[in-house]
Amino acid sequence: MLNITSLQKTYGNYHALDGLDMKIEAGSLYGFVGPNGAGKTTTIKIMTGLLLPDSGSVLIDGIDAVREPYRLKEKIGYVPDHFGVYDNLKVSEYMEFFASCYRLEGLKLRKRCRTLLAQVGLEDKEDFYVDGLSRGMKQRLCLARALIHDPALLIMDEPTAGLDPRTRVEFRDVVRELSEQGKTILISSHLLEDLSELCTDIGIIDAGKMIISGSIEEITERIHTSKPVIITVHGKLSEAIRLLKEHPLVQTITVKDQEIMVGFTGTAEEESGLLAGLVRAGVPVRGFYREPGNLEAVFMQITNHEKERVVLSYEDESGL
Repeated sequence: MLNITSLQKTYGNYHALDGLDMKIEAGSLYGFVGPNGAGKTTTIKIMTGLLLPDSGSVLIDGIDAVREPYRLKEKIGYVPDHFGVYDNLKVSEYMEFFASCYRLEGLKLRKRCRTLLAQVGLEDKEDFYVDGLSRGMKQRLCLARALIHDPALLIMDEPTAGLDPRTRVEFRDVVRELSEQGKTILISSHLLEDLSELCTDIGIIDAGKMIISGSIEEITERIHTSKPVIITVHGKLSEAIRLLKEHPLVQTITVKDQEIMVGFTGTAEEESGLLAGLVRAGVPVRGFYREPGNLEAVFMQITNHEKERVVLSYEDESGL
């Protein structure tokens, strides 16, 4: 569906995009995240034909976004982070205006507009003026407008920013329904909790490059292994520490009383092996669990520009 290869964009000496590679499969609900200045907005502008790259390629459903900008408009729907100004237009007039831009007319135009308004929960707002709608209603109207021509790819830039919690949930439900219907959707957002609940795939960009991307299951596994394992022992603390220091997947060890916090990079299966090894060595293990993590944890970990240090700090805290 979307295939970005070696995308470059500079502004003077600033590299907004530095060889970005990105791929979205058809039917995905893709979360596009990164810190401020990472290159998300520049990428979206290039995707939507609003900005030309210095080099690289963007293919959307087989259309070259750089060389065929007019054909591109038929393939994408765009929901920006700001609604825009449409004073003195009723909701029905707003929808009909944009439908006419895609050469819809007559009964087909009116039917399409009513269907979309019903889909986003605004079927009873046709005669309301746009500038009198709440922010949440405006966002839903903007979404309906973006779907008029049934685009292959729906691009949404911070669609729930500034919405209250209830409205965010309602908007998420509409997006989830579109995804279940097979629509390919890209959402750029800082609300990582929303994305982790909603998306099938995630891509994290930093300094103009894709740092990590994959299915939500793959990212969840990355989150899981980023959190420490907490081991509680009843005696034989020195033996437990010795065994842990010898394990190739143990990066850090911190000890407080009989509790050991271990920076462990292994999978869930390898965690089981770690526990089994301690038990075989006769270490009386009373507790063994991985601290819960979330998408924010891995985001903070991989966008931290300070060089990580591996420290075995048990000597200071345990006195051993």
